[in-house]
Amino acid sequence: MMRLQMLGLCRFSYLGERGFQVQHQTIEERRAFLYDPARLARRWFWFERVLLPGLMAQTDPDFTLVLMTGPDLPQPYLDRLREVCAAMPQARLSLVPPMRFHLQACKQALAPHKDARADVIGHFRQDDDDGVAVDFIASARADFAMAEPLFRRHGAVSIDYMRGLVLKARDGRVSVEPRMIYNASVALVAYLPPGDDRSATQLPHWRMAHHMPGLSLGEKVMYCRTLHGDNDAGAVGPGYDFDPPPPDTAALLRERFRIDPASLQGAPA
Repeated sequence: MMRLQMLGLCRFSYLGERGFQVQHQTIEERRAFLYDPARLARRWFWFERVLLPGLMAQTDPDFTLVLMTGPDLPQPYLDRLREVCAAMPQARLSLVPPMRFHLQACKQALAPHKDARADVIGHFRQDDDDGVAVDFIASARADFAMAEPLFRRHGAVSIDYMRGLVLKARDGRVSVEPRMIYNASVALVAYLPPGDDRSATQLPHWRMAHHMPGLSLGEKVMYCRTLHGDNDAGAVGPGYDFDPPPPDTAALLRERFRIDPASLQGAPA
């Protein structure tokens, strides 16, 4: 049996020169944009209510989540991230100074946390406003058995958990749209050898098939993706609606993601 490490990366307002669809002329302009107090408050709102509950309730606790930000992230958010790491054994805080190339910065954040004893690393990207179901890690570990022949043949493979919920925030209210999305950035796992320098960040989710073969699994609701005014890319992504739709999306949020639907109302604009 191959030894599998599950390794995720979450970038929380990391200050770098590239890696965003919103462009700025100088690093000072980028800092002012990322560290704007109202923006940081919005990012923490989703991070605390959507990302953390499901990851902290994983049925398989054997994973590592690297929280990547800059050493000058304003307070109280830097201390809050430290508190998350103290409360969540799987979380690791990585303070990366501004770097010219964003992907090199991600590589620097992840490198110390890769398990050299692993035969394969399941990389996943966790945006700070998206969530995964409580059995995401357990499923990604068990389902690798189906993908292992492809991994042995090609040296890399992906699993796309394409059934999920899209949260749309507007005017302080949040609606829920059940959606099947092909290779959304959330709940998409890239299985790579430990010596491979790439990660889920270096592999654009919309071009994953260019880099490796993959499986699309749509049996279980596995992700919760949030769309709001701060999104780099506001599109839902290619896919289609559930058929039939789930009878109770509020119950799905509570049961699969440990998200309290009432806590999402009044989302900051």
